[in-house]
Amino acid sequence: MNSNIHTYKKIKCILMSKKLAILLLSATMLVQCKSVKNANNTQKGAVIGATGGAILGGVLGNNLGKGGRGAEGAIIGGVVGGITGGLIGRQMDKQAREIEQQLPSAKVERVGEGIKLTLNENSVNFDLNKSSLTSTAKANLDKLVGVFKDYPDTNIIIYGHTDSTGDESYNMNLSVDRAESVKNYLSSKGLVRSRFEIVGMGETEPIDSNETTSGRANNRRVEFAILANNKMIEDAEKQAQ
Repeated sequence: MNSNIHTYKKIKCILMSKKLAILLLSATMLVQCKSVKNANNTQKGAVIGATGGAILGGVLGNNLGKGGRGAEGAIIGGVVGGITGGLIGRQMDKQAREIEQQLPSAKVERVGEGIKLTLNENSVNFDLNKSSLTSTAKANLDKLVGVFKDYPDTNIIIYGHTDSTGDESYNMNLSVDRAESVKNYLSSKGLVRSRFEIVGMGETEPIDSNETTSGRANNRRVEFAILANNKMIEDAEKQAQ
């Protein structure tokens, strides 16, 4: 129990750090406003995006430490920046909106130049202590297949998460198996298998307290980090020139 409370406090600290980063970003945007007033929308987004990414990356990086291996950390770590990053972000905006339309039960967040997609038990669920996908999970993943096919120039990292019930090593293995099940299912629907990477997080990154039933349900989830692949970056660089 003490361990769970400590972890939960750490998560609250990270959230406070995010709020601080937003305040810093707001101040920086005021400073940048004068220099970009004559720029077009893409250029404005690139300047603000690059500056904001640097601030967010620095603050979150210092506070997440080794624990920041999840989807958000991967996206922030892959920031390109500049006009190229602004162009990539514009494509991610469109993809994020399509995901929200296809799967309203999912939590879709635009982070930096990528997308963080969180699927809780209402979207992708598993039977107790099993890694096989339920019929509901498959139906919801089917809704994502079309969007992923429409945006082939992305890499997708799948993160499996569990609550703290059970042995830590067991939970880690279970989270890997569940992420693998999601990857296998999406690949079986015609998506290129090499686009996907899986990471098991076990119980290491809770987003809620493991002391309550609802908190544990929130912690049992699958997350996606959707990132630009080399082709998207190269195409954006050519467009920026």
